[in-house]
Amino acid sequence: MKKLTNRLTLLATLFALAFGFQSCEQKQKEETKEVEKEIIVESEKPEYFLLRPEIEKAYGYSHAVKIGNDIKISGAVSMDNEGNPTAVGDIEQQMKNCYADLEKILKHFGCTFDDVIKEDIFTTDMAHMLEKSAYRAEIYKNGFPTGSWLEVKGLALPEFMVEIELEVHKSE
Repeated sequence: MKKLTNRLTLLATLFALAFGFQSCEQKQKEETKEVEKEIIVESEKPEYFLLRPEIEKAYGYSHAVKIGNDIKISGAVSMDNEGNPTAVGDIEQQMKNCYADLEKILKHFGCTFDDVIKEDIFTTDMAHMLEKSAYRAEIYKNGFPTGSWLEVKGLALPEFMVEIELEVHKSE
């Protein structure tokens, strides 16, 4: 009888220890999930960037929004800081002006054109755009991103011939 009591006591003690360890592990897992949840929520808080605040507020958009490691950049057009079209009639210079603005935005977020994963180009003259597209090789030296090129009837102002928008993934 004494052996049976000792065995039952031993089993009860082992059961209590196992249950105690399991409870600790469960609590630790819950704490880990809570910390992970806090990190995810914090990293997914949007960061907005305005390249030309007056213009962007007047038209109701942000030039870029970063969430986590991803950045969406609104279409860049060839304009001065007051919103006036520049390089009117010169699609190649308009394209260069677009890339200059896009580079400013990328630098703000610590990125380069190497971080661009998608580039969409809208143009009012696809044939002319194709003739001048070789310039892009100076921008994307390590490979081109995915994307689409679309010929459109018009852009925000009739003087704009090209608009370029980007999606970026910033590696840690």
